[in-house]
Amino acid sequence: MPPRLQLLRRAAVSIPSQQSYQPLAPFLYPFLSQQRSASILSSLSDNKGAYNKRIRRGRGPASGKGKTSGRGHKGQKQHGKVPAGFNGGQTPDWVVAGPRGFDNHFSVDMSKVNLNRIQLWINQGRLDPSQPITMKELNKSRCIHGIKDGIKLLARGKEELTTPINIVVSRASAEAINTVEKLGGTVTTRYYTDFAIRKIMRGEMDPIHSLQSRISMSPGTPEGAEQAAEALETERQKYRYRLPDPTKRKDLEYYRDSAHRGYLSHLVEEGHGPSLFFKTPGAGKKDSKKAVGKAKAQQQPTNRIW
Repeated sequence: MPPRLQLLRRAAVSIPSQQSYQPLAPFLYPFLSQQRSASILSSLSDNKGAYNKRIRRGRGPASGKGKTSGRGHKGQKQHGKVPAGFNGGQTPDWVVAGPRGFDNHFSVDMSKVNLNRIQLWINQGRLDPSQPITMKELNKSRCIHGIKDGIKLLARGKEELTTPINIVVSRASAEAINTVEKLGGTVTTRYYTDFAIRKIMRGEMDPIHSLQSRISMSPGTPEGAEQAAEALETERQKYRYRLPDPTKRKDLEYYRDSAHRGYLSHLVEEGHGPSLFFKTPGAGKKDSKKAVGKAKAQQQPTNRIW
């Protein structure tokens, strides 16, 4: 677009009226009649960094992406795309060697059961709250579907639970334990193995009692202790297999903890913790040298002949 000729216009306006009119050259008329400003559309642009410049490939060696356009020389990757893990048509590595990654061997897959579901099953008559509720009753009533490593009791819908229950599960949350015990019920956590779960479902193993368990559905009463002893004796006679107890330290420490309502908490001495590795502060023997000296003195015979 041609520029505006401001100087010519000023010269034409400054001619005095007394002088004779002197017309300009005809070729200057188009410039004098132009009134609009020069367009700014040609100077519009985005802000710096608003977009990335497109890489133009195959436009000569000066661009840095000429000739092979950044794909290198020869090969399948130069002529097209290759799927991830493609080994030229042979068996992929993930099929030969298996998928790689972290696998936690200590993790457990617990089947979750909530308090509101248990109350619903009780209202429908599918669970008997007067009897201990174990994994056998939960599975038979279809309150849970399939048990892998055990059952964990959770507290969802705790305000809906109105019936005191006595339940035996693998694990339980602290909120679920508090809710059940406030209503006068009991929660007991005990150890199960895969073999034990299969045998309990078939009715060949007691789901509650083992050699080390002292589980009582009426805690704090002598009748409850007698019932536990009778149930243990019945377990030895009635069932073909005996319910196992834990042998690993991690399982032992969990079921020795009274906070988890573990069934082995009766094995923990008063003033000691459930840990089998760390000593409870203040629970160790004091003046061990004196105690050892007294023990030796007691062991020595009173009438020595040498």
